[in-house]
Amino acid sequence: MKIIIAEKPSLARNIAAAIGNGVKKNGYIACQEYLVTWAFGHLFSLVDIEDYAPTAHGRWCMDNLPCLPEKFRFALRKGKDGGRDEGVAKQFELIKALCTRADVDTIINAGDADREGEIIIRLCIQNAGVTDKRVQRLWLPDQTPETIRTALGSMKDAGEYDLLAGEGFARTYIDWLYGVNLTRFATLKTGTFLRVGRVIIPIVKAIYDRDMAIRHFKPEPYLAIVSAQETNGEKIELVSKNKFSADEQNKALALCAAYNEAGAYVTAVKRKKDKLNPGKLYSLSKLQNFLGKKYKMPMEESLKVAQKLYEEGYLTYPRTNSEYLATAEKDKIRKIIAAVAKKGYPVCFKDQKSIFDDSKIESHSALTPTYKIPDPARMTENEKIVYSAVMRRFVAVFCSEDCIADKTEIKIQCADEEFTLKGTVILEKGWTRFDDTERKNKMLPALKKGDAVNVNFQPVTKETHPPKHYTIETLNNYLKNPFREEKARLAEEASAEAVDDAEDYKAIFEGLELGTEATRTGIIDNARHSHYIELKKDVYRILPEGEYLIESLARMGISMDKYKTSEMGKALKKVYHGEYTVEDSVAIAKEEIRRVFAPTNDSLETDTDIGLYGDEMGVCPLCGQTVVRTKFGYGCRGYKEGCRFSINLTICGRVISAANVKQLLATGKTAKIKGFISKAGKPFDGALCLQEGKVNFDFSD
Repeated sequence: MKIIIAEKPSLARNIAAAIGNGVKKNGYIACQEYLVTWAFGHLFSLVDIEDYAPTAHGRWCMDNLPCLPEKFRFALRKGKDGGRDEGVAKQFELIKALCTRADVDTIINAGDADREGEIIIRLCIQNAGVTDKRVQRLWLPDQTPETIRTALGSMKDAGEYDLLAGEGFARTYIDWLYGVNLTRFATLKTGTFLRVGRVIIPIVKAIYDRDMAIRHFKPEPYLAIVSAQETNGEKIELVSKNKFSADEQNKALALCAAYNEAGAYVTAVKRKKDKLNPGKLYSLSKLQNFLGKKYKMPMEESLKVAQKLYEEGYLTYPRTNSEYLATAEKDKIRKIIAAVAKKGYPVCFKDQKSIFDDSKIESHSALTPTYKIPDPARMTENEKIVYSAVMRRFVAVFCSEDCIADKTEIKIQCADEEFTLKGTVILEKGWTRFDDTERKNKMLPALKKGDAVNVNFQPVTKETHPPKHYTIETLNNYLKNPFREEKARLAEEASAEAVDDAEDYKAIFEGLELGTEATRTGIIDNARHSHYIELKKDVYRILPEGEYLIESLARMGISMDKYKTSEMGKALKKVYHGEYTVEDSVAIAKEEIRRVFAPTNDSLETDTDIGLYGDEMGVCPLCGQTVVRTKFGYGCRGYKEGCRFSINLTICGRVISAANVKQLLATGKTAKIKGFISKAGKPFDGALCLQEGKVNFDFSD
């Protein structure tokens, strides 16, 4: 007898249905030689800090921080109230009983086909105490009956997935180390619950940095050199690459005069009919980009719908980072094409490198429909939108009708500058009838080589523009490869043509992306629910709580930017590739966390330690009550009686440490403090002093 442990009840039902002749029992389904049971996602989670280092009062404190366990321990997941979850406990006891039955000789891990699904079921097996039975892995790219039956006949031993499990455990341990230690540290420092995590912080910081750049942007006028004259009855706009500052009017006018005197003429005209290629199949992020841009659908909604369609057998596994198919899947794709063709779509099999490329697949192929076609009448509106997007892209890629376009390129010479005009006219729509990509005709004037072009260049005053807020699409693209040059990324987003994506896949396989296709959506959703960011239509903006989070971490010297997060991502990938052990990657995280808690200053001149929220600093010079650390600085407890004495956490760009505040209150003056920044942006040093209950600078020494 074999026991199959599915990650969720819905998958267990699909597996049992594919096997057939199932009999429902209490918590499992008996199917021929299989017993099919399930988890509820995570049944186990890492224990909390207090399980390693209990405190007398049970409250968060610095006494047991940092917590860096030698060996991590798991326990059954608790309920929402923090107590025992009876449903979780009951289901695990059933799994344990089934695994230890005398007639069971094989246990099958049917977690979702990713690193998280891998460890969810492994933890169930490990905690059941089973060591003497064969363990196999059921790997399902989709949940159709045919795929399930095929996968059951070609399972590998669990050991084949040890590196994937290692990556999953390493990610779990590392995220716990960062999240638990730094969330408590930041919360105790600020007196405000701050959710700190390895990935959530660089995501929020990216939005913060962009919004700060927009907020502080000062438009600068410049002079563009533009001609917009008619030739043969058609307006031809030429914009010079030369630009001038607003005070260079004479230079701009001189260049305009030179261009106008030289005149312009056509040096080359290229026209050709060409086939336009469709976009690539969807990865999860590219699907979310499209749905966010066109339908303003939030990422968590698009993932939820895609996951549901996957569980119902209509789509392949959605959490994929690839836009390509595996060469081993060609027969499977032929069957899907046959099913799609029966619905009236003009599709045919295409064996092309732009579609099938093993080098650009890590674990999962691109998102596609399956041979199982849903009934639209039984789908919600969002299900129709998501499914239609995937189906239309699939049809476009395998369309038997080419899109034929007339492409024109005209080069115009004026003095020593060459201008290029490009136009495209769709002659035969082909696959564009099905894909949602908008392609508009751009007509060019009928010019031939040697034609004179009328010009009248004039300086036109324009202004520089601030960067744009992140959208679902642009944030997703940034997170997928945060080190790609912004100009290159924008050019790709604006282009309808296929581009070389080798750089992006290299970043994914090396672990440079921020988060993964499987985790990013949930992390961004957590940031929204924590009120750090907001999403309106498809535009992200920072919220005041998010500003406070990022600025507080900066004051505390906690740096969790894209560089450090990506370094940990690279370490996780090295575990997956067998280059690091789990312990190697965890050691890197532990060292980073030790640095946060280690004192970095032995001099008041450079000290930036702000102490803990509520720490007593000294006596108020105005009313004699106690000054304490507050959320935004240091303030008098007598504020309720009207005392307004306070000291900001930051003065002239410099964090004022608790030790310096104590010295200031005790003696009326600090020693010299280094690192202030003037309004003009120049660094300076100086002491702080108290004068009539106010803080001022003292440069007398």
